[in-house]
Amino acid sequence: MFRALRGEKTEQGVRRTREAWFGKVAHLLDRSRVDEGLWDELEELLILADVGVDTTSRLLERVKGRTGKERITQGYEIKAALKEETVSMLTVERVRDEANRPGLKVILMVGVNGSGKTTSIAKLANIFKMEGKRTIIAAADTFRAAAIDQLKLWGERIGVEVICHQPGGDPGAVVFDAIQAARSRGADVVIVDTAGRLHTKFNLMEELKKIKRVVSRADPDAAQEVLLVMDATTGQNGLAQARHFADAVGVDGILLAKLDSTAKGGIVLAISDELRIPVLYIGTGEGLVDIAPFDPEAFVEALYH
Repeated sequence: MFRALRGEKTEQGVRRTREAWFGKVAHLLDRSRVDEGLWDELEELLILADVGVDTTSRLLERVKGRTGKERITQGYEIKAALKEETVSMLTVERVRDEANRPGLKVILMVGVNGSGKTTSIAKLANIFKMEGKRTIIAAADTFRAAAIDQLKLWGERIGVEVICHQPGGDPGAVVFDAIQAARSRGADVVIVDTAGRLHTKFNLMEELKKIKRVVSRADPDAAQEVLLVMDATTGQNGLAQARHFADAVGVDGILLAKLDSTAKGGIVLAISDELRIPVLYIGTGEGLVDIAPFDPEAFVEALYH
């Protein structure tokens, strides 16, 4: 169901970005011939769309290189080359692809508070359920009672079991119990909510490392994946947060939440280019089904449509 709607959901997610910036890029390249001012205009539009200065420079250098080698002179030819190079930049291979590994899969959802992590967990759990995978949610952000309550409500709504302890409890114990429950019930996936804020950044990262160790002890054969939830509306500021998580606990993929709420969806290019971490899902709205597996070609088509 969700994969069938990928194009429609992606279109929904990038509409504001296209209308604000990338539609202007497409219009700019509708010119019959190209003049020297084109590249400056392209650069300005891409930077305003939050692609970032460095990523914009690298992208346009690739396109310029092709115009010389392939003797491109028409706007529509440059547009085709720009789309192809954008797809190439967005195509990042997973360093560790655990998706098809047999046995239990444990997904650690990390990210700062307010990024949309709790809602994204519910959306992801719903996807797995619709795919026929038995899923359990571990409410391991024990430092926020509201997060536990919210996950319990989501669990009831979508019919997914939520393992939780009392607020202030040991997150590691919650994760251990969730994995034991998954093994006894024959579950396929455990999605772990984690804290988005502790007293210091160091304490937060150490807590996340501890949870990873608990997973390894509870089920050494489980496939572990760390999925970072980023708020698309934070733009370039989110890159610094992502680097902290990547350096501390390793990040296998990114779920870019709230993409539909920003006109600066060009941040997806900066993430792929600068972090070299694959974007796996995009949030395309507030509803439970408003999420789509990230497809670079569908994304680029929707941007330049």
